[in-house]
Amino acid sequence: MVITLNGEVTAVRKDIESDETTQETMALLKILALATRQVEEGKVQPAGDVVGRLRDRSKNR
Repeated sequence: MVITLNGEVTAVRKDIESDETTQETMALLKILALATRQVEEGKVQPAGDVVGRLRDRSKNR
């Protein structure tokens, strides 16, 4: 539901489920934007290297 005042939108009312879906979508878009920025800045490592380091760490525990 959209509420207007003098032809201008002043408020939007929506159900909880719709709002939760919107919040989840926004969170995923933020994660995607962060990942894209990290790729552009060269802050990435091959997955195999990361997995290897994680396996080494778990062996040393």
